Amino acid sequence: MEVIKKSVFTKVYMILLVFMVFPKLYAQQEAQFTQFIQSTQSYNPAYVGLDREKNLIALYRAQWIGVEGAPKTQAINYGGPTGWKDLALGFGLLNDKIGPTSETLLNLDFSYTVDLSSDIRVAFGIKVSAHLLDINFSLLNQDYSLGPDPVLKSSIDNRLSPNIGAGVLYYTPDFYLGLSVPTFLETLYFENSSLSKAKEKIRFYLHTGFVKEVSNEVLLRPSVLFKAVAGSHLQTDLSLAVLQEEKVTFGLSYRVKAAVSGLIGYQFSDHFFTGISYDRAATDLGQEIFNSGSIELVLKYCFIKTPSKIRFNF
Repeated sequence: MEVIKKSVFTKVYMILLVFMVFPKLYAQQEAQFTQFIQSTQSYNPAYVGLDREKNLIALYRAQWIGVEGAPKTQAINYGGPTGWKDLALGFGLLNDKIGPTSETLLNLDFSYTVDLSSDIRVAFGIKVSAHLLDINFSLLNQDYSLGPDPVLKSSIDNRLSPNIGAGVLYYTPDFYLGLSVPTFLETLYFENSSLSKAKEKIRFYLHTGFVKEVSNEVLLRPSVLFKAVAGSHLQTDLSLAVLQEEKVTFGLSYRVKAAVSGLIGYQFSDHFFTGISYDRAATDLGQEIFNSGSIELVLKYCFIKTPSKIRFNF
């Protein structure tokens, strides 16, 4: 087992070296969640104050359990209406750790909702964010036989980068469609000569879903999330959840060519919901005995449960 872990760490180290050698190499940079319907505010500010409710949502994700340096993500989001009609305010805090890298993202979200009819609404959102980046290069297993690596000699501490984004959300009681760009600015976090560069790329999110009533006690909620960034393939998340007797939620999720997931949740009261999901990588990594999969936990508390027609937000 120890030999296998060392082999994996060597591969991870070689991948990091590739990033340092090639001046331009792109990858998706944002944290990801299997229960993305519960983390919508993270990527679309128009979701804040949906249907004039006050919600606090906390999420925790441990990815590829058993793999050293694998991603661990914590997020907390609050959103609710303000004293001004149709204006909602929210905030978010996210921390994402991968190997020697730690990122903290602070968000302030605003949304304004326009009623097109009694059942149709469009919300427009603005996201203002601050990104803190820490990289501790000393955590990497370096080879000093040829002397210290000049790229890795100094760490990065609390590198601050502001940004701004926007989103729009169209919804009815049984359907929603959203489009967002969480960050418009392509921030250059650091550049070390011509050897390495870390740069924020513009990301586009398109998400949609609906609710279908199967019987008086069973609702189906299919949903899909598309994520696109320049230089990387389109990422697609598909989810099908079932709500039974307005209490129990269970379902399956598939991240195309990446992971298969199962999820279950329980609505303890009108105010409190908890859910848990388990992922198994659909790649070669998922077949390794040292990778125990990924676990994600979500806790949701609704401060004021207003009479609502919205049924997809469970």
